Amino acid sequence: MARIAFIVDKDFEDSEFRVPYDQVKQAGHEPVIIGLEAGKELKGKKGKETIRADKVIQDVRAEDFAALVIPGGYSPDHLRMDARMVGFVRDFFNADKPIAAICHAPWMLVEADIADGRTVTSFPSIKTDLLNAGARWVDREVVEDGNLITSRKPDDLKAFCAALLRQVNQGIAPRLESPRAPEAIAQLPPSVH
Repeated sequence: MARIAFIVDKDFEDSEFRVPYDQVKQAGHEPVIIGLEAGKELKGKKGKETIRADKVIQDVRAEDFAALVIPGGYSPDHLRMDARMVGFVRDFFNADKPIAAICHAPWMLVEADIADGRTVTSFPSIKTDLLNAGARWVDREVVEDGNLITSRKPDDLKAFCAALLRQVNQGIAPRLESPRAPEAIAQLPPSVH
């Protein structure tokens, strides 16, 4: 059984929290919700989920967990303003532990300065942010580049959860070493002079 951290703040994408949380539990692992404040009620942006943090960020360390899940919605935008949360994400990356980020969650990868040189996907509206951070962006339901697992939207949750559980159980995926994935080259923004 592995402990898997879920970092969450208000206005998270309901299904992007609930589906991985339930699948982690069903697989026999322990999901742990980590927030900014103890006991604070956190509502999903669609109003379907209301949760409370099991732990607060100042009381946890990456070394206590096997993997990290970052649901999308507006939650990652709130979380990236907290240096402790950003450091927590960076610590998972540096320890080569799986980080699963869906939809708008790759904003946290940018903020933690760990997207550079990695192949990722996300909700299309943050594609430019990822490209500007040095990532290679592709339009796929799930991308595994070493310990980074990214997906675009709730429709991709099946593939996202499968990748997360595979990495928890079998180890991280190989790095995608190509200088630029073909679809990433075609989607680069024009250079500005």
